[in-house]
Amino acid sequence: MANLKEIRIRLNSVKSTRQITSAMKMVSAAKLRKAQDSILQLRPFYIKLHDMVKRVSSCIEEEQENVFSRSTEAGRVLLIVITSNRGLCGAFNSNIVKRVIQSTREHYHDAYKEGKVDIIAIGKKGADLLKSKNYRIEATYHQLFEKLTFEQTVQLANVLLEDFVRQKYGIIKLIYNQFRNAAVQDVTEEFFLPVLHCAEAEDRYESRMEYIYEPSEIAILEEMIPYTLRVQLFRALLESNASENGARMTAMHKATDNATEIIRELELNYNKARQAAITGEILEIVGGAEALKE
Repeated sequence: MANLKEIRIRLNSVKSTRQITSAMKMVSAAKLRKAQDSILQLRPFYIKLHDMVKRVSSCIEEEQENVFSRSTEAGRVLLIVITSNRGLCGAFNSNIVKRVIQSTREHYHDAYKEGKVDIIAIGKKGADLLKSKNYRIEATYHQLFEKLTFEQTVQLANVLLEDFVRQKYGIIKLIYNQFRNAAVQDVTEEFFLPVLHCAEAEDRYESRMEYIYEPSEIAILEEMIPYTLRVQLFRALLESNASENGARMTAMHKATDNATEIIRELELNYNKARQAAITGEILEIVGGAEALKE
């Protein structure tokens, strides 16, 4: 059994750690509430907006396909990997990196071997993990999470839209954690570009009533699709931000509970060691007294 000094030093260390994890848990809980409110307010708007785009797309003839709906085998593949700038959030970042590795191996194996898969990292932790696994990062946008606003997101979205229109990339995908609750985050991989094809939308809306579009379906799509894509990127960032705070709050809650359990065990061991030391001293005193009597 360790001596009293060693147990006391470790006990103080674990107590200090518990104070830190408890404080981080409370900070993450406060941030989570704000982030959760933001994503819950945006979701209905994005779902309705996306639904309207698909409805209008179903009315467009194939030869009138929008430039953002263009599907091509040529060009490169771009993966937008969204992680966090800070750690201590469990498997939040590592799960995203695992999905990136899985996607490049299963879906874009040939393109990756030919060097036709680019990665844009939003979040320092994801970029560092991917670099450690020899993945080349095309660009980083870590500053987006310092002050997450729609205006900042639009700047990145415009770059992506321009690259797709210039046919630099044939496919652009988002990989991020979708927020369900504080304890559960779903790793999501979804298409950013190209958008939904007409044939896919027709099956869903073939039985709906017809609408009169003014000025025209094509003109409406030319305005709605870029705006919808910008909102989609902003939603992915909000989902990841809420998921990060939820994951960190859960991780710090577990760490605090574990520290409390360790403290309980250390205090028990400390009391046992102290009792053993006192008992040993008493025996020595008694033995010395008996020796003096003899």
